Amino acid sequence: MKPLLLAAALLMLVAAGKPWRWDLPAGVDAPPVPADNPMSAAKVELGRRLFYDADLSADGTMACAACHEQKRGFADGNATRPGVHGDPGRRNVPGLANVGWLSPLTAADPSLTRLEDQALVPLLGTQPVEMGMTGREAELPRRLGANACYRTMFARAFPAEKGRIDTRTVTAALAAFQRTLIARDSPYDRFRRAEASMPAAAQQGLRLFDRHCASCHGGQDMTDLRYHGFEPVQARDPGLIEKTSRAADAGLFRTASLRNVAITGPWWHDGSARSMTDAIRRHRLPLPEEAMAPLAALLEQFTDVNFLTDPRFSMPDRACGKRL
Repeated sequence: MKPLLLAAALLMLVAAGKPWRWDLPAGVDAPPVPADNPMSAAKVELGRRLFYDADLSADGTMACAACHEQKRGFADGNATRPGVHGDPGRRNVPGLANVGWLSPLTAADPSLTRLEDQALVPLLGTQPVEMGMTGREAELPRRLGANACYRTMFARAFPAEKGRIDTRTVTAALAAFQRTLIARDSPYDRFRRAEASMPAAAQQGLRLFDRHCASCHGGQDMTDLRYHGFEPVQARDPGLIEKTSRAADAGLFRTASLRNVAITGPWWHDGSARSMTDAIRRHRLPLPEEAMAPLAALLEQFTDVNFLTDPRFSMPDRACGKRL
């Protein structure tokens, strides 16, 4: 190999091998990472750029970030979101805070336990169509490979694959970036760590929450990751039964995480709850009306404001040393 090519290859390997360092509070373990997709700074950087790139959709108009907006906790503020061809959405867009710890990942598919696999749903899914790339998989290497900077970034992120650009490496990079979307610094977190107080109303709400809600919304991300049902089965979206074919699973949906819940509405699996108090009432809890205000006050404390503005998660403005 010529000296200049050898030097470039060595620099690429150094960049690719730069370890990923988790920024976590004391006592919080890093999210699980699959052995076939280890973390690296180069892979996270690539995944972040891909997350904001509309070239991942059929007509180049819809990026992952079109439905997952940082200022909304990586939800989007709509009941459901139509796909790239205008196909109506079925389910409310979930926030992505701490998604690396969540498994299963979606409202009603227990098979989706890895972010790498879940990323294929918006990309290639047909029920409903979201980004619309089914049958267009060859477009990804063509579009992305036409960009010299992308070729460099894939080579750095995937040296073992020799920088291959395809569906697998795209979803692997997206998954690596999503594992970094960590929200552990809300007022509620600081209260639990005895670093700060919360308003009296929120503390009253916490006592109610621990008594009536924590059996399903417990744990570090306020979800038991199990399936529950509260409403009559809907023909349009019958829930878990679609995947299991078990009659008992009709109308069941996975418990949603309450991270950043105050800003990720509207709520419920189909976005049909227009307020947090409406969502609380639908749980049919034995609570008086006067309990709604303190519970809502507590839910406000689950918002990690820094997460909503952290530049590490925002649209990149530079790549390969140049402005995008």
